[in-house]
Amino acid sequence: MRDSAAMAEILCLNAGSSSLKFALYAEPGTDEPSLLASGKIENIGLEPHLIARDAKGDVLADRRWTKDVTITHETLLKDLLREIEASVGEDLIAVGHRIVHGGADYSAPARVDAPLLAALEALCPLAPLHQPHNLAAVRAVSRLRPALLQVACFDTGFHHGQPPVATRLALPRALGEEGMRRYGFHGISYEYIARQLRLIDPDTGGGRTIAAHLGNGASLCAMDGGRSIDTTMGFTALDGLVMGTRCGALDPGAVLYLLQQRGMTAREVEHLLYSESGLLGVSGTSSDMRALLGSETPAAGEAIDLFVWQIARQAGALASSLGGLDSFVFTAGIGENAPEIRARVADRLRWLGVALDTDANLRGASVISAPFSRVTVRIIPTDEEWMIAIHTADLLREEPKP
Repeated sequence: MRDSAAMAEILCLNAGSSSLKFALYAEPGTDEPSLLASGKIENIGLEPHLIARDAKGDVLADRRWTKDVTITHETLLKDLLREIEASVGEDLIAVGHRIVHGGADYSAPARVDAPLLAALEALCPLAPLHQPHNLAAVRAVSRLRPALLQVACFDTGFHHGQPPVATRLALPRALGEEGMRRYGFHGISYEYIARQLRLIDPDTGGGRTIAAHLGNGASLCAMDGGRSIDTTMGFTALDGLVMGTRCGALDPGAVLYLLQQRGMTAREVEHLLYSESGLLGVSGTSSDMRALLGSETPAAGEAIDLFVWQIARQAGALASSLGGLDSFVFTAGIGENAPEIRARVADRLRWLGVALDTDANLRGASVISAPFSRVTVRIIPTDEEWMIAIHTADLLREEPKP
């Protein structure tokens, strides 16, 4: 990576099962962190590929590893830290992590220590696709650079202020008191969207807004003045919309049927619901919306239809929670890059006063609603890593000076 001016640096990590997203920020001490470089290591477990770019998009590093099962996340993270420190010297002062589930006890970003790690480990069954990998990155950094401050930022945190009725499950009260409740996810992304809406519309923060984080994982969030009021994900990140490989909202009786009548084990059902369902399960071919949109098979079309149907259906419920709708925001991979999906969702929401400007939608303009639309429709690219950098910088400033 290219040399940068001497300045304190924050590394932000988002670790998944086969990928490691990262971003490096300058932390000037008073102003907001500024991006220096970002990138991703993909195909971990197969033939890992690192690509890193500077803030202008120019390639800083492009490296491939040959297939080797001994190359782990920690090995790759070690190489990444070496690359960064070769560029910035000893100026790396903190690492911020995306942690999917913070449970009932952690709503704000927190400094990582042993008790926190133990508490987050206990939440792994509630986010099996994400939490173990998030925490593995934390532990790897602890071993590789034990002196670095690490900060955990929780996807559930943004939703902690929801009214009790929006978080309660209709289960025996004792279970609720033990932490069985609706939490909501993608909160770091929604926090960023809320921040951008406040900049765009300082008076109302976007008013009554539904934000649609549509990617391989997908959810909706109802926000009033930038505060989370309701969301489609619940106790786990399995609930809500149809996703790449996750089923979304499902009758609990279907799970009982799989267990009792089909004789599946709990582990087999977990794998089915998290890894074999959603767009992949319905289409039978792919979890990638780009591939489905380019396919002519009836099953691919049915998967897209169900994806759009559930977005519109659940958006109607969130509009009820808000008591109306002033704006709708598309974000994340599908939301930012698939005009056909945006158009089909908007068409199903015409009854709420949503109308798109066709040309603006095809161009991917920042505002894609028609002038006469009662609801302002926007595309706002999300930036979870920047929010993690902001929170990490805030905690750094609270650290006692040596």
